[in-house]
Amino acid sequence: MDFKGRKRDSQHRTVTFPPAAAIIKSTMSSPFPAASATVSPHDLERHLATAKARVQNPAAGLFGPESLTWRINRESALFLGAGRAALLQLAHPWVAVALEQHSSLLAKPIARFHNTFRVVFTMIFGSAPQAFRVARSLYQLHTAITGELPGDVAGYAKASRYQALHQPALLWVYATLVDSALIAFQSVLPSLQPPELDAWYDESKLLAGLFGLTPDALPANWTSFQTYISEVCASQALGVDGRSRAMAHRIMTGSGSAVRIPRWYQAITAQWLPPRFREEFALPFGPIEKARATAALRNLPRLYAMLPTALRYVGPYREAQARLAGRPTGFITHCSNRFWIGQPRLPSAE
Repeated sequence: MDFKGRKRDSQHRTVTFPPAAAIIKSTMSSPFPAASATVSPHDLERHLATAKARVQNPAAGLFGPESLTWRINRESALFLGAGRAALLQLAHPWVAVALEQHSSLLAKPIARFHNTFRVVFTMIFGSAPQAFRVARSLYQLHTAITGELPGDVAGYAKASRYQALHQPALLWVYATLVDSALIAFQSVLPSLQPPELDAWYDESKLLAGLFGLTPDALPANWTSFQTYISEVCASQALGVDGRSRAMAHRIMTGSGSAVRIPRWYQAITAQWLPPRFREEFALPFGPIEKARATAALRNLPRLYAMLPTALRYVGPYREAQARLAGRPTGFITHCSNRFWIGQPRLPSAE
């Protein structure tokens, strides 16, 4: 991966950046030591073996009904953070180009939504065998995602090689999902207390392992995790070009699908992004958008509390409850699953 050494900032001043190794060290690893840069099959299988040894009830999966992971990810409110997570992922040049060249994001944005939640929800709410199968399937999918950047972006030079199994890129995708889920959850429900944040982050490390991330590639605790996100967002490890900007606007308007994204949703997504990326993605966030975001975030907790459980809790959570109770999944669960994962049941259902 080649890095350029100089760049113009927003005031057209010349800014000098450190060489590639220093950028990666400061934004992707340090102060969190990293193992090998690329996830190997051994890395994944070693983690799956460790996770399997911890499972007490395979039907309850890797987390179970008493976990904070179930408590947070069962909430439909997570949809509120999906736009933020998607845009922050697009801010990574490797991810943006890989999505353009290897996914259906541009032609079928809803399919991309379904694919993401199908994988994540199976890891979280599926049985242990389901979670392990989808982790191996995701790994195999990622082995084929590689290529070259078609142009200079942020600290990356044209023709730089990218690969989906690169740990820093995987870590960023995982981080956007975890961080955005918490922001969405706490926008409508009581905030987690510091001990709960650490406990929830510790649980999320198990999820990270299913992506193939090794423990030494992860920030040690919640505070370090937040520091990592701030450092990466301020660095040249991320950056937006015309390609990723166009992709972001398609996502935020629902272009290419029958879904039209409400303006209040666009506004809260813009508000939850670091200011740098509001500017780089060219998202409108003037007085009108700020007022929409303020009104939405003021009213959402009250409206969310009025939702019936059939709408409030996601289908994969309801499917997991039915599995543990030994009863078949019902029509409402199938409908919710179709919204979230594009099919009536979690994949590889037993």
